[in-house]
Amino acid sequence: MPSTDYGRQPDDGFDRYDISLNATANSTLPPIINGVEVFLLLPTTGVATVVQDASAITAVRDKYRVKKNWMGDPCMPRKFAWDGLSCNYAISGPPTVKSLNLSSMGLSGNISSSFGDLKGLQYLDLSRNNLTGSIPDTLSQLSSLTLLDLTGNRLTGEIPSMLLKRSQDGFLTLRYNNNPELCSNGNSCVPPKKKSNSMVPVYVAIPIVVVLVILLLLVLLICMRRRRQGTASNSIKPQNETRFTPPHSWDRNRDSSLQLNNQRFTYEEIMVITNNFQRVIGQGGFGKVYDGFLENGTQVAVKLRSESSAQGVQEFLVEAQTLAKIHHKNLVTMIGYCNDREHLALVYEYMSEGALHEHLRGRHYDTTLTWAQRLRIAQESAQGLEYLHKGCNPPLIHRDVKTSNILLNANLEAKIADFGLLKAFNYDDDTHVSTARLVGTHGYIAPEYLTTLQVTNKTDVYSFGVVLLEIVTGQPRILNNPEPSSITKWVQERLSQGK
Repeated sequence: MPSTDYGRQPDDGFDRYDISLNATANSTLPPIINGVEVFLLLPTTGVATVVQDASAITAVRDKYRVKKNWMGDPCMPRKFAWDGLSCNYAISGPPTVKSLNLSSMGLSGNISSSFGDLKGLQYLDLSRNNLTGSIPDTLSQLSSLTLLDLTGNRLTGEIPSMLLKRSQDGFLTLRYNNNPELCSNGNSCVPPKKKSNSMVPVYVAIPIVVVLVILLLLVLLICMRRRRQGTASNSIKPQNETRFTPPHSWDRNRDSSLQLNNQRFTYEEIMVITNNFQRVIGQGGFGKVYDGFLENGTQVAVKLRSESSAQGVQEFLVEAQTLAKIHHKNLVTMIGYCNDREHLALVYEYMSEGALHEHLRGRHYDTTLTWAQRLRIAQESAQGLEYLHKGCNPPLIHRDVKTSNILLNANLEAKIADFGLLKAFNYDDDTHVSTARLVGTHGYIAPEYLTTLQVTNKTDVYSFGVVLLEIVTGQPRILNNPEPSSITKWVQERLSQGK
């Protein structure tokens, strides 16, 4: 018969307990046991979520009636943190809410002001809901916020100017498309006036329209002339995309001038940001990548050029100018740069989940990516690559597409990184670009490029195909079985065998 033994007070005098099973007097078989449950009391004082964050997220839960496992403490115990929520677990203090994903949850009503009380919030996804009303100014006060996704709601009114400025400055990825009545320009928020039955406005409007048409033609002529002169303008768009015309100096060679609109840091400031280069989070051909924090608490990644780096000043200029000019949700965003005498560094958004290859075979391999996650990562990487090929004028070729150059943020959103080997077509009728030397990573290089040293956008497409094979199979680009063999050959052999 099942039974339960328990003690009302924990016994601290023993670290071992012996359990004996004795057969009953009328039993003809030896005793058996089919399960044991042991419960221990664990102290939880001092480890609960920060009170302000716990109160704020509870208010959000109550307002929207979130139907998840949102009970108890939001962040503790760590293994039972609330779904859609991730936390920062500091060694010396209680946890705080870091990211919140409420996408496609059927939320309705206005955006809760309680979100503004989550001072450590870095990522907020409210996309694909039925939210209405205006965007509260309290979201502008979240200094750590690096991603705000409001796509696919019914929001109205004007976007707070501080949010737009942070987005334009590269500190915030702001997504707000598919909100028809939401605007970023005060004039476009003014509702149209009602029609009048009087014919007087018609007589007044005709000469005004004529004047406006003439002015419009003049503006178009000026824009066309400026475009021929290579002038480019950056403007925020709902899709966070900007068409890009690279400077002619790239194709002429060795222009060491660096004229960027992004924030410029001194080497001393870079040392402060990285806490004297304390924590290395990556390394590539350019040099080491360090973890850092800006004055406002925003976490960043700092790529510092090593003196022994094979990539020189020209590659640094290419990557810096590229990230300063192009903007897409699936390309890593540059926040600033350092060009202080011999010290060269790039400061860009922090991608907390590292590179894709670390999730396929590296330090994150213990948390296997689901098929849905792999498909989304492949799709988002393809969108970033398509923007380089088709959204930029002239088209840009990455030339080093690989799983280590696809980075993931806290929501496992993929962004392409490392533009040091970027190459641009010079003219519209170019079919390829010839290079003096072979660049790229072994295993990702297209066979045609190996033999001709001529690159096209198909060169990137081949490399991306290798990336897809790695995502699907989990195998590295070069296998040893037992001789070194490329993943493309490995896949072809199995297909020929019907596997």
